[in-house]
Amino acid sequence: MGAAAPLSFLVCAALMGLVVTTIATAGSRISITGGIYAYVEVAFGSYVGYLAGVLQWLTGLLAVAGVAAALIDQSATLAPVLGQRPVRVAVLIAIFGALAAVNARGVTAGARVIETMTAVKLVPLLVFVGAGVFFVSPGAWMLDTWPDADAVGRSVLLLIFAYSGVEVAIAPSGEVRHPAGTVPRAVFLALATTTALYIAIQLVAQGVSGDALASSTEAPLAEGASRFLGNAGRTLMLAGAVCSMFGYVSGDMLSSPRSLYAIARDGFLPRALASIHPARRTPSVAIWTHAVLATIFASTSTFQALAIISNVGLLLLYLLSCAAALELTRRDVRTDAEPFRPVLPWLWPIAGGGVILWILSTATARELTVTALVLAVATALYVTRYFSIRR
Repeated sequence: MGAAAPLSFLVCAALMGLVVTTIATAGSRISITGGIYAYVEVAFGSYVGYLAGVLQWLTGLLAVAGVAAALIDQSATLAPVLGQRPVRVAVLIAIFGALAAVNARGVTAGARVIETMTAVKLVPLLVFVGAGVFFVSPGAWMLDTWPDADAVGRSVLLLIFAYSGVEVAIAPSGEVRHPAGTVPRAVFLALATTTALYIAIQLVAQGVSGDALASSTEAPLAEGASRFLGNAGRTLMLAGAVCSMFGYVSGDMLSSPRSLYAIARDGFLPRALASIHPARRTPSVAIWTHAVLATIFASTSTFQALAIISNVGLLLLYLLSCAAALELTRRDVRTDAEPFRPVLPWLWPIAGGGVILWILSTATARELTVTALVLAVATALYVTRYFSIRR
């Protein structure tokens, strides 16, 4: 996108504004735990809800594998030995093995790891923006050419990864006080805050690094920080990135295996995945299975490839959310207080669905095929279970 990169954030924020509005609309009507999975199931029944659950687990698996791959890439700039494939694979096995072992012991241990990482990951970003703003060159923000629609769409298809997460955050709606008011406020505040931070980071990085930003693919913020804070700034950003990504991987290892466990518990996957450890009371088999699959994907692909395929599934999940908001509004479903009612309630999910379809049109055949194959296998499992129950 060149100097027009901030435009991608604005387009992505606009899309997420539409999606967040539909999620807030549906979430204020369905005050049960489950997030988009719950909304879709209430709106369209068990099969479509089940596909939403599969998409939710798939996007989590591919996303955490992509972040783990990026974590090794960032760490390799500090320790070049990590760039060697055997060492890279060994470290990935160690990371996922350690986190699987921690989470298999219980939720408390896993949550403590996440809390520690969360406490430190924002500091480097705030330092980068606060100090870097005094060293920017405004000329780096000047547009030479306006990007075409395909370039914008492809950029947003990757960038949506940075905005994802709201569908996880609203999952425990059934455990929130007054979700009809709390859920909309929370998601809109999150969207506004993250958009402001992302654009500030992009503008500083662009203003400091200029055209060189495009070639700093491994650690762009670290390279930018080195221009005004020297080696200390570079090390701070790399350490912050590693902490942030490790925190993301830790959070996924706590949450995503539970989705795999739930699908198996409902009979759509081998029963072994639904087993509970007799002493720890954790879904240990699902946790270790998720860890093994994530290790395989992280070892064999790149962050960008995994993020985009994950985002294809995520956008389909958001598309289901738009459809569910329309249906729940049409039926006037409500399980709590007066639901959230935006102006022209039908406009937001229709507009959101249209933008999502436009972004998906920029995906490659390979990226769409991977998701289609997963949904085909999921459908086959659903049909098999359906007929086995009827017999």
